[in-house]
Amino acid sequence: MRQIETKIISPLLGKQIPLPTYATEGAAGMDLRACLEEPITLQAGETRLISSGIAINIHDKDLAAVLLPRSGLGTKYGIVLANLVGLCDSDYQGEIQIAVWNRSQQAFTIQPGERLCQLVFVPVVQVQLQIVDNFSQSSQRGEGGFGHTGRH
Repeated sequence: MRQIETKIISPLLGKQIPLPTYATEGAAGMDLRACLEEPITLQAGETRLISSGIAINIHDKDLAAVLLPRSGLGTKYGIVLANLVGLCDSDYQGEIQIAVWNRSQQAFTIQPGERLCQLVFVPVVQVQLQIVDNFSQSSQRGEGGFGHTGRH
């Protein structure tokens, strides 16, 4: 298992609020929790930045971290990430802030330590764009865009 340098930003983390962990052996993402001293209420349609309590140093340009919403919060309560997917580049070393959006019509109270999103590490391939007039090979799809294969 790879190791990622992690700095604890909040004194709550590791004491009142559990450190980020994988919930199961097969989990792809580790849960990031609301690093709060007291509950906060997110009104319908409101967006807030919530502290995760950690900063990471990936230190490898071939790796990035993404924040993904928790399916249960989104499906049951309308609580998703404001930018839908967050991205931590390999050279970002600041605190991970969780941009939470209440897309529902009801207020939602976030409890201290509540699992808000998942942190997933993914490989990155940087490329150089090669400008051409025509592609060297055409695909079966070609320029077929959104919905070109139909609904079923």
